[in-house]
Amino acid sequence: MQPAVEAFFDGATNTITYVVSDPASKRAAIVDPVLDFDLASGRTSTKSADTVIAFVRERGLSIDWLLESHVHADHLSSAPYLEATLGGRTAIGEHVTTVQQTFGKLFHAEAEFRTDGSQFDHLFRDEEVFAIGDLEAKVLHTPGHTPACAAYVVGDCAFVGDTLFMPDFGSARCDFPGGDARQLYRSIRRLLALPASTRLFVGHDYKAPGRNDYAWETTVADQRAQNVHVKDGIDEEAFVKMRTERDATLGMPRLLLPAVQVNMRAGQLPPPEANGVRYLKLPIDAV
Repeated sequence: MQPAVEAFFDGATNTITYVVSDPASKRAAIVDPVLDFDLASGRTSTKSADTVIAFVRERGLSIDWLLESHVHADHLSSAPYLEATLGGRTAIGEHVTTVQQTFGKLFHAEAEFRTDGSQFDHLFRDEEVFAIGDLEAKVLHTPGHTPACAAYVVGDCAFVGDTLFMPDFGSARCDFPGGDARQLYRSIRRLLALPASTRLFVGHDYKAPGRNDYAWETTVADQRAQNVHVKDGIDEEAFVKMRTERDATLGMPRLLLPAVQVNMRAGQLPPPEANGVRYLKLPIDAV
């Protein structure tokens, strides 16, 4: 039950996309794929996704799943492009509906915008089990950063999205709509209850002070011993106090407003208006 994992680091958004595969069957899933987006020009590009496609084809892999750990606020998803090119089903945790309801209202989405999650091919329930080839995978609902966060446990690996970062960087912020530091603490402790040798793959890395290289793989044992925010011995009240105070000092992610509008639609851009052009909205004094 040891999958092969290949990581693709996107320096523009500090995001790591993963291809996790079953070496025996060569079936695979892609976790948190990136669509390149230039905020100044409003132009998209598939350069990052094309790198993943080239790898998949070179290794002769067949894609079963495109897995989103949550509705991202820091990059746009390339899941629709990858699904059209490589196949597979795009999936996310079932609580994406809460995010769609919140942000559908904020962005005054078109009347046809659905808040039932039906833009995705599949909505995972907590503890739902699925397969990647002969590998068993399990979904863990891990709210706190957002209401819809999910971790994917595949064999001896767990893809934790933005719930945890590398031990020297800590944990995810909780000040987005629907975020909750107390929930995040409990979600993290749930992840840290996995076997100590479980390999954890994080959704982002920002190079903690004093570290020279980007990193994205750690273990449950390392997190429990070393995580600066939530290692063993730090209780819930201390974590909530730290996280709340820290979040109050953080600026808005650069791509939050465009990213959420796209990702709540499973990576689809908003529909074109009467002139044939698609638009992303910028709420004024609303966030």
